[in-house]
Amino acid sequence: MAEETIETLADGSLLAALDLGSNSFHLIVAKIEHGEMRPVEALAEKVQLGAGLENERLSQEAIDRGLGCLSRFAELLKSVEPERVRVVGTNALRVAHNRHEFTVPARRILGTRVDVIYGREEARLVYLGVAHTLSDDVKSRLVIDIGGGSTELIIGQRFEPQRLESLQMGCVSYARNCFPNGVISRDNYRLAYDHARLLLAPIRHEYHASHWQDCVGSSGTLRAIDALLSQHGWCDQGIDRAGLRKLEDKLLEFGTMDDIELEGLALQRRNVILPGVAIISALFDVLGIEHMRTSSGALREGVIYDLMGRLTHEDVRERTVNALMQRYTVDSDTVKIVERRARVFFATARQAWQLDTPDWELLRWAAHTHEIGKAIAHKHFNRHSAYVLRNADLPGFSQEEQEQLAVLAHGQRGKLADDLYIDIAGADIPRMQRLVCIIRLAVCFKHVEKLERLPDFTLEAGPDSLSFTFPPNWLEQHPLTARELAAEQDVLAKMGLELAIG
Repeated sequence: MAEETIETLADGSLLAALDLGSNSFHLIVAKIEHGEMRPVEALAEKVQLGAGLENERLSQEAIDRGLGCLSRFAELLKSVEPERVRVVGTNALRVAHNRHEFTVPARRILGTRVDVIYGREEARLVYLGVAHTLSDDVKSRLVIDIGGGSTELIIGQRFEPQRLESLQMGCVSYARNCFPNGVISRDNYRLAYDHARLLLAPIRHEYHASHWQDCVGSSGTLRAIDALLSQHGWCDQGIDRAGLRKLEDKLLEFGTMDDIELEGLALQRRNVILPGVAIISALFDVLGIEHMRTSSGALREGVIYDLMGRLTHEDVRERTVNALMQRYTVDSDTVKIVERRARVFFATARQAWQLDTPDWELLRWAAHTHEIGKAIAHKHFNRHSAYVLRNADLPGFSQEEQEQLAVLAHGQRGKLADDLYIDIAGADIPRMQRLVCIIRLAVCFKHVEKLERLPDFTLEAGPDSLSFTFPPNWLEQHPLTARELAAEQDVLAKMGLELAIG
């Protein structure tokens, strides 16, 4: 199967990014002009998905609010080709055990998948969005994004992040946990502030002001604080300690979140502004921040720039996989053999099994990383490979992609674990079973193909079957491969797939 290529993005091309945050959903549609993106449409709705989290499960009401918002956003996305749309979910979807109850119907509504991203991947994309809005200077900068459920901190220079962190503190979660029923008191405020300080303590030395020269805030909450300080004359420009104290004192005069009436504060921010002030005050005090400026760039802009890279063959996921191979001293000859076999099997089964380009990308990355566990131990190396792929920080990859790579690594050999697909949405399991089939069969041939060129054989695929026909006597002359293929017949049958060998 020849490599699929994607042409360079032409001027006028439309791209879209949708950020499913814990507080708000943000959509941006951008047009490419002279290699840069220019926003042409932007929508935002306060959904407060994170407010519907109870015992790490999204309530049906929160799911319905989110899907209703996506139904409205979907109309604007009709003008953009599906492969040029990327949807990312952040903290609320990250921690929700029942996230598939939202992401599966969301995919049907939007016509594209929802990528739930880990905290450090969110931080990387935030930095990318901010860096493109700032002057290209050589100063080291700290970028802070306070979201509804998490806060991301990044130290970087120009377009390269150097340190990434994501902490479980956000405006929506703190409003719920520290200000029950929206009651404002100095004790409640102190609880939020102290909890933020506690979470910041382990990273205070690495992210202290001694390690950077400029501080930039990127979230809507921080821009709202910036605007309030300026409008009320509490700070000439940006955010500083003195201005934060004045805003804090003013907000603490109110009895409840609903009572807050402050000129310049949007109605939808009343219940998150005070938790935001508590978090940023703790950040200033713990990290030694004296002044912060704010940027219009944020996660959604970072997603657009990252998507531009993917569409022009500058995919950060390729660099991540190459780095994994080097770190775990992967045998490149074995990788080439497994990838070559997987490519043939995928091309044959693609139409009958309704597979697509992203499925091939996943298989190719699986071929490149399936043996990384051998650097830990040869025994059960597939389990070690799966553990690394599921739990490592892999820039560019979504949580779902890492879980799927882990399934392919674990399922490449031996018996299939009963809980192999536990992290996979039910609707995706049949597709994943077919990808597991392909990687298993590709691995079956890697030993014999190191010794000799495989003969021409016939390969046919049906909706639930794959059929091999080898030259006469070839299997008899290769008993190990014949035995492995026979064993695969039983394993694949349990997945409802028939493997015929002749």
